Amino acid sequence: MAVTDPVADMLTILRNGSFSKKEVVEVRNSKLSEEILKLFKKEEFINAYKPLKDSGQGKLRVYLRYGKDGTPAITGIKRVSKPGLRIYKNVDSLPKVYGGLGVAIISTSKGLKADKEARDAKMGGEVLCYVW
Repeated sequence: MAVTDPVADMLTILRNGSFSKKEVVEVRNSKLSEEILKLFKKEEFINAYKPLKDSGQGKLRVYLRYGKDGTPAITGIKRVSKPGLRIYKNVDSLPKVYGGLGVAIISTSKGLKADKEARDAKMGGEVLCYVW
């Protein structure tokens, strides 16, 4: 089955896995998915991820992160820019998610960056998603 928005599909799998207290979820592998997961790991929303080999495109195994009391590190994910409506922001209007407690993932000309990194580099771009 063809997926029209693989990023939204991946974010939904992460959100549902986190809410149902799963330790591990598997998402489709792509360069964009891997870069988003790299940022999630850097921002400490997930523990780790690793590529799996299978007969098709491949999958990424994602190890979700939880607090000591069992609360998920990912309490919410929102897809902002969609295939039918792209959302671009310049450096002055980059969003702050929950006053800086969350992270906005920005696709810049120098690759994917968290909102804070993009502000420091004085770069705008496409707002892919919010995570908090």
